[in-house]
Amino acid sequence: MTNNDKKSQLAIHGGMPINTEPFPTARHGAEEISDAEINAVIEVLKKKKPFRFLHEIGDSKVGQFEQMFKEYMGTKYALAVTGGTTALISALVGLEIGCGDEVILPGYTYIASAAAILAVRAMPVLAEIDNSLTLDPADVERKITPYTRAIMPVHMRGTPSRMDEIMAIARKYNLKVIEDVAQANGGFYHGKKLGSIGDAGAFSLQYFKIITSGEGGMVTTHDRIVYERAAMQHDSAMIFWERDMFKNILPFAGENYRMSEIQGALGQVQFGRIDEILSQLRSLKRVIVNEIRTIDAIELQDIPDPAGDCSVSICFFLPDAKITKEFSSALKAEGIPNGSIFDKEIPDRHIYYYWDYVMNKTTSDRNGCPWTCPYYKGQVTYYKEQCPQTLDFLNRTIAIPLGQKMTMQHAEIIMKGVHKVSQALL
Repeated sequence: MTNNDKKSQLAIHGGMPINTEPFPTARHGAEEISDAEINAVIEVLKKKKPFRFLHEIGDSKVGQFEQMFKEYMGTKYALAVTGGTTALISALVGLEIGCGDEVILPGYTYIASAAAILAVRAMPVLAEIDNSLTLDPADVERKITPYTRAIMPVHMRGTPSRMDEIMAIARKYNLKVIEDVAQANGGFYHGKKLGSIGDAGAFSLQYFKIITSGEGGMVTTHDRIVYERAAMQHDSAMIFWERDMFKNILPFAGENYRMSEIQGALGQVQFGRIDEILSQLRSLKRVIVNEIRTIDAIELQDIPDPAGDCSVSICFFLPDAKITKEFSSALKAEGIPNGSIFDKEIPDRHIYYYWDYVMNKTTSDRNGCPWTCPYYKGQVTYYKEQCPQTLDFLNRTIAIPLGQKMTMQHAEIIMKGVHKVSQALL
């Protein structure tokens, strides 16, 4: 076999791989941690006041972070919390979602989206995704019942959901919209920041997100009452720390989702990096997508607003599950990190199929709530194959993660690898 033959033969079949060097990781915010973050945290520790309410208004790192966030988002309010899940819970409470209510969400999102709905004693109703890998508006409308109170679009993998269609449905049926922006911090849709379009937005600042405070989250809204209710939920003692802020609601028992000054300091510095991270990711994806869209056998993920896409991954669809698995293995052998999304070998908790406590309706409550809540008059059921369109798309999806430390040389490797494997297998 000649050297040229070795180059054209797939590495998985004994040929020469396109790449033998490890790719930079796709841990976006975490990869940027430097002396700036370290010094910000040290400053908090030196003051020996890591609790936000020990500071005067304006001096708190958490308070400053909230101010920066709402200005960037173009929302009237931002509330810092301990995580993406608690952001969702606070937003749901802010919108008065609870016992007897149904919330429609996609079958492809992290299990925390459903868990937050259950935490407020409401019912998650699963809807299909479409070729954007986000909520299918047509199926949302099919899933509406007299008990539906809200829709939870999830901007999965940094991809904007079809917000024009979703908001039109919400207005038609008088429903609330909670945007799950955990994986899409800094994304936008038709010029509006994700998390500023619906009635509330919920963000995650967890380690694997676009920017990170280790753990952490943020709630955004334009509505003062939603903000006050979310704030009350996030701190059972909020009425005592900030008595004057509650103008429109009576106090109620919340929990403790307060962000610490250490997280706030870290988040503040990271927040200044978001546009630079996304700019590099978008440049990489634009080059790669423009090249591989020429391959006839590949169907690219449909992005509802390509300019607003966070570009944290490249996803495309192949003809069937079998070839998708083969393609993924061959691409890995060429030295290109990737994965098929749903192959039943890895229990990915981003797919409803593996949400065991939802599928089985298990609960910590000895009386079976919320599943047995007498205020709920509907009938929600769950089974493994209930979203066939979702499973079909995920069965046929190849996902290639992108990191801002990648260069155009890495983009070239990805393009060559996809072409090589396509020519051999498709």
